[in-house]
Amino acid sequence: METVARTAPECRRRTSRPRADALRNRERIVTAAREMFVELGPDVPLDDVARRAGVGNATLYRNFPDRAALTHEVVLAVLSRTADRAEEAMAEESDTFDALSRFVHAAADERVGALCPLLSGTFDKAHPELLAERRHLEEAVEELVRRAMTSGRLRTDIAVGDLMIALSQLTRPLPGVACVDIDQFAHRHLQLFLDGLRTPARSELPGTAATLEDLRRR
Repeated sequence: METVARTAPECRRRTSRPRADALRNRERIVTAAREMFVELGPDVPLDDVARRAGVGNATLYRNFPDRAALTHEVVLAVLSRTADRAEEAMAEESDTFDALSRFVHAAADERVGALCPLLSGTFDKAHPELLAERRHLEEAVEELVRRAMTSGRLRTDIAVGDLMIALSQLTRPLPGVACVDIDQFAHRHLQLFLDGLRTPARSELPGTAATLEDLRRR
């Protein structure tokens, strides 16, 4: 009985260690895939992703049996992390426009623009997990915009869709092009865009504001 009592915790440690290692490997794969999708486009060889992650091909395919499964996880991770950045900005910044600006730059760091080519891939875009995370992000950004407008810091002739379109366009990499210091220029151009959102507005915008509903219809 004494022997059993001594070895039971050791057994638990032995069984938990592979689970922790498996989780770390999965996270490495998703991180590597996100980086390589940004750098080289969504069709990067999965063997190269495994190499970047520092795992074997068998480990990658055990976690993600095909490209669609890996793409699903990358999109889910980007949506979730970007929503977290929006909520952190609201919680930690007292100035509403500073919160919006912080989120925009943080979203660029999360490579949110890389979602555009991924979303044209062959995976289930209506998956409940993805829809939930997308709505989570949309609600957080809507609240950021609402607060900035209510406080008089953000021009009122724009909508959330305008913000998301500009963010996607200004942070979307060119597939297959290794642009040196691209992040540096993305943040520079995003700041120019943000300056144009401040009140008082210095120009009248053509057309109508882009809403989230407009984006969904596309």
